[in-house]
Amino acid sequence: MSSGSAIVLDHVSKQFGSVTALDSVSFEVAPATIFGLLGPNGAGKTTAIRVLTTLLRPDAGRAAVLGLDVVRDAGKVRQVIGLAGQAAAVDANLTGRENLRLMGRLGQLSRAQFRRRADELLERFDLVGAAARPVRTYSGGMRRRLDIAAALVASPTVLFLDEPTTGLDLQSRNGLWDMIRELVHAGTTIVLTTQYLEEADQLADRIAVIDNGRVIANDTPVALKATLGSTVIEIGLPDEASAVRTGGVLSSLTATQVHVHDASVTLRSNQPTPTLVTALRLMEQAALEPTTLHVREPSLDDAFLQLTGHAATANGETR
Repeated sequence: MSSGSAIVLDHVSKQFGSVTALDSVSFEVAPATIFGLLGPNGAGKTTAIRVLTTLLRPDAGRAAVLGLDVVRDAGKVRQVIGLAGQAAAVDANLTGRENLRLMGRLGQLSRAQFRRRADELLERFDLVGAAARPVRTYSGGMRRRLDIAAALVASPTVLFLDEPTTGLDLQSRNGLWDMIRELVHAGTTIVLTTQYLEEADQLADRIAVIDNGRVIANDTPVALKATLGSTVIEIGLPDEASAVRTGGVLSSLTATQVHVHDASVTLRSNQPTPTLVTALRLMEQAALEPTTLHVREPSLDDAFLQLTGHAATANGETR
């Protein structure tokens, strides 16, 4: 592990009864970069975040943020980090402005500083019109924006965002992406977990894929997609039963990976043209007619599927 890393996890393990949430997990994050943590539901992503933010004590291994041990120097770690978890942590009985000012007080900002900072963030997150309203009257998306704003009040050096855009509309999501890029440009280090692979692809400088509590890949988004090295052919079918039949028929294709998911079949091949021609001929012989057909280059979704054996879920992580 590099001594110049902003974040270090060194063979960290965490057990909950008989469940292993983290199994000797190691990775490091360079300063002023965005590090993405991806994995299926229950893979251990949130547990890793909780260890790094001092909310959980690791059973084994070492974790450090800016050279500060998360166990021995927990108090100092909390002074340099910000955290926006999966669930909104704001007080529903306070107004949006009061919540942000409270965070400023807790962060030991001066009165003038936390007032100014609260107003800046209310404007940035399009909450000025609701600033004087109790948070209990906010929509889910508004609460999410306020929760992220609260994590930024003290201008943390390291920011942890656990599924930050869940519940946000497209405009709010794009606005948050821009803010994340601005923060990194200004020197902030960001660790991001997300259920949207497009988000990781757009933002992350490096991605660690976690499955069953272990890191199974750690590379740049470009490199992860490049490992597939094959064209993707997506065939839509009328129903799931037809897709299962099609998968069986196309399993005879040589040098081709076949995956059935719901009412579609995905083929990955280094020879897309002959593969597609043969696949359509086999389907015609079996009286199977596709409803849609799409040929494209590999995406991060494909890399995720290849690594974990299943697609990313849209549910929040439970570990």
